[in-house]
Amino acid sequence: MLETILNNIPQREPFLFIENIVERSEDSITTSKKLTGEEDFFRGHFPGRPVFPGVLMCEAIFQTGALLMALKGQSAGNNKTAVVSRIQNAKFKNMAKPGDLLMITVDFVETLANASFMKGKITSNGKTVMSIEFAATLVENGDV
Repeated sequence: MLETILNNIPQREPFLFIENIVERSEDSITTSKKLTGEEDFFRGHFPGRPVFPGVLMCEAIFQTGALLMALKGQSAGNNKTAVVSRIQNAKFKNMAKPGDLLMITVDFVETLANASFMKGKITSNGKTVMSIEFAATLVENGDV
């Protein structure tokens, strides 16, 4: 499954925040990320009480959304990359910590002009960690 991810989005370690495709339908995808505690950002966020940064949770959702777009044929093979163009209603409900298995779900809402609107959420241990609404726009690879 990692090969499918790597073939469809440009992010790479250490900035790749999805590891597996858990489930996929035409308009929805769930990926996962296991937080090992060895990730470099935990050293400084926060020493002695590590927490997965909220901005990186958002990035995990955005990467999952870009993957959904690519698998729907919205960026694969056409020299374009999905970039975030809107963020709305980000809600952080629980913390993600080392040892947590994050389930990252993105649902496609609609496409207007060149923007795809999606909703995403992260859950862990049966609890919602965060949710967000966002849009991504395809841009030429030379513009990224």
